[in-house]
Amino acid sequence: MAAVRARVCVVTAGHMSTCPRMLKAADALHGAGFDVRVVSASHTPWAVEADRTLRLTRAWRWDLVDYARATARGRQVITGARRRIAHALTVRFGTSRVPAALFVRSYSRAHDELVRAATAQPTDLLYGGTTGALAAVAEAARRLGVPYGLDLEDFHTGERSAQTAELSTIAERVECLALPGAAFLTASSPMIADAYEEKYGLRPRTIHNTFPLDLRDPVESLEGIPLRFYWFSQTLGPGRGLEDFIRAAALAKIAGELHLRAGIQQPYLDELMRFARDAAPRLTIRLHEPGSPDAMVPLSRGYDLGLSGEEPTVVNRCLCLGNKIFTYLAAGVPVLLSATPAQARLGQDLGKAAIVYKSGDVAGLAERLACLAGNPDARVQARKAAREAAQRRWHWEHPDDRGALIDVVRSVFADGRD
Repeated sequence: MAAVRARVCVVTAGHMSTCPRMLKAADALHGAGFDVRVVSASHTPWAVEADRTLRLTRAWRWDLVDYARATARGRQVITGARRRIAHALTVRFGTSRVPAALFVRSYSRAHDELVRAATAQPTDLLYGGTTGALAAVAEAARRLGVPYGLDLEDFHTGERSAQTAELSTIAERVECLALPGAAFLTASSPMIADAYEEKYGLRPRTIHNTFPLDLRDPVESLEGIPLRFYWFSQTLGPGRGLEDFIRAAALAKIAGELHLRAGIQQPYLDELMRFARDAAPRLTIRLHEPGSPDAMVPLSRGYDLGLSGEEPTVVNRCLCLGNKIFTYLAAGVPVLLSATPAQARLGQDLGKAAIVYKSGDVAGLAERLACLAGNPDARVQARKAAREAAQRRWHWEHPDDRGALIDVVRSVFADGRD
């Protein structure tokens, strides 16, 4: 008699096309033989289209919680009003004094809808990530009477500045509600795992934001080829080190191209373009539309440096290792890392595949960029070092990342179903 496949419901409060950790989890668990169903949100026009394309390439089942203006205007109004009311009451009476029914709806716009979708079909395990899904996964699991796991991509109580401290307080209440009952926790960096262990006495399993390799044969010469730099994110905004890079490129008299791929925030883009024209006229900025999750590694190929200039303005930025770092490496691209504690530690492992600089140290960064620009052989060697680092450790198929996720999920099923 054939073994019954364990059913896993993967939940995110974001789009699957903007949540690569949950996308990789669904793919990995499906590939490992689990019966996978995904529950995700739908609300942002460009990501709606990206999700639609993604659905054509996946075999697991997928249910959407739609509150996009164009397709679910009524739900958009209801969820928005509910969150505003819940948040106002939570702030008015204090997070510690209001019931969970209020603060979880203050924290997550689509909490009720995610719970409803997650419980609509039987499952044996729920696994969820993104801030708005934590409490929803815990509640859905309680209703179904099944175990659950939570993914902590960020240190959520350390994501905000002092000006928005009440949001960190709400995040803490949500974590105190959801984390203790989880069968397992995962985190995206060792320092985020350390922070959660110190705060709650619960140790998440570190699963890095690595990606499948897409490496071509490395170039042997870059003589006469202009420098090309690359940065991407879901949104283009301040606090990501782009201004420091532009200042340093100007100081180093760099002639080259800076490629930016993101959902555009127009006022900031206009400011950045004016700043770049005035500060670094020899640096050409080229803009690109957001890419599909399956295309992000191929789209990163062929650059001299991938930028990750996180500014240590909030605790989470000091602890995280973002998607972009490992996307660059998976494409064989060296990385430029600001020396946050987490990125500085990774830089030591990467060696020649990384340039590490102190955030705000424009002169020091300019010196490093000038050395790279003046030595085509160093550019070639850096690309080779990035390729070697990716092959050695920093790829999704590594047993400490994809394998670790499958291990923690399998450990939940004592009867051996997989």
